[in-house]
Amino acid sequence: MAARFKLKRKGVGDLLRSPGVQAEMLRRANVIKDVAVALSPVYEKGPHAGHYKSSWETDSVRRGGRRHDRAVAVVRNTAYYARWVEYGTERVPAHHVLLRAAQAGGR
Repeated sequence: MAARFKLKRKGVGDLLRSPGVQAEMLRRANVIKDVAVALSPVYEKGPHAGHYKSSWETDSVRRGGRRHDRAVAVVRNTAYYARWVEYGTERVPAHHVLLRAAQAGGR
């Protein structure tokens, strides 16, 4: 007689919020951050020289997510002009640093 498996939603939720899953999400976020730092453009002149490249950070929480409660990790750049570097403006082309880092890293 074969053993039967019954999936319990509470058990799956506990797993998705577990410290092990949280640690793995943070590890992946740090890989993405490292790639983003490597891809970051550096403006050599002016008061913001190297600021964008040094402004990458990661964070992780056990409870998060939009639709479901689970461990999440976030990669962000705290430079006030980070969105303009990522998406560009009418004068500056988009660099898509975070997009390219997420596509390359996180494994």
